[in-house]
Amino acid sequence: MAKIITIANQKGGVGKTTTAINLSACMSVAERRTLLFDIDPQANATSGLGIDHKKVKNSSYEVLLKNRSIRDTIVHTQIHYLDIVPSSIRLVGAEIELINLIGREKVLREILAEVDADYDYVFIDCPPSLGLLTVNALTAAHALLIPIQCEYYALEGLGQLLNTINLIRKNLNPSLEIEGVLLTMYDNRLNLSHQVADEVSKFFGNKVFQSVIHRNVRLSEAPSFGKPVILYDAVSIGAENYIRLAEELIAHEQQK
Repeated sequence: MAKIITIANQKGGVGKTTTAINLSACMSVAERRTLLFDIDPQANATSGLGIDHKKVKNSSYEVLLKNRSIRDTIVHTQIHYLDIVPSSIRLVGAEIELINLIGREKVLREILAEVDADYDYVFIDCPPSLGLLTVNALTAAHALLIPIQCEYYALEGLGQLLNTINLIRKNLNPSLEIEGVLLTMYDNRLNLSHQVADEVSKFFGNKVFQSVIHRNVRLSEAPSFGKPVILYDAVSIGAENYIRLAEELIAHEQQK
């Protein structure tokens, strides 16, 4: 049975897609069968794994609208054990089209049930909003990973996200838990990074991952080459950070 983890934060620019790409890649390198499901219309996770989203014929859009089966859309990546359901710009209109479907909040849960036995982990990369696509991702997930950038207003909007989580638990997915909060864009040299880390720890307690993602040029460069950082520069700080995060996730599972 796959562990489904949604990576979400309605605030943009927090490292959500960077985390989706690189955590998925590192889990795969650890020989965990991994699927990355891209439901962000910007399709950055898709292009970040070397797939031209403009040429994708069958995408998460077709799956969500039930025009294609998930098995018809899965693409094998350049990393063994890592597959992706790519996104496309067509997904922009999906929220409006989904409104008319019965059980529209549970469409993704039903889709992922078809491949539950094929993977150890499924990661869902969400758009930076709390619309119907993100609601589907939270309803389908066992757990939520929240990236938070170490910058001003880091906690801005988190109250709204937590309210949404509570509504999802109450009405759609009572077993949804917070897997962890991930500090991104961390810079040891800046007092601000330390201050944000302290604030987040006070707010979330032991839900904050020990692993942090440091600001790293190689990590920023990798998507333009269509590669996760572990393929682009395996000895970079960015690669090391995400390897540690993957190890921490695996350790969490083994302790349960």
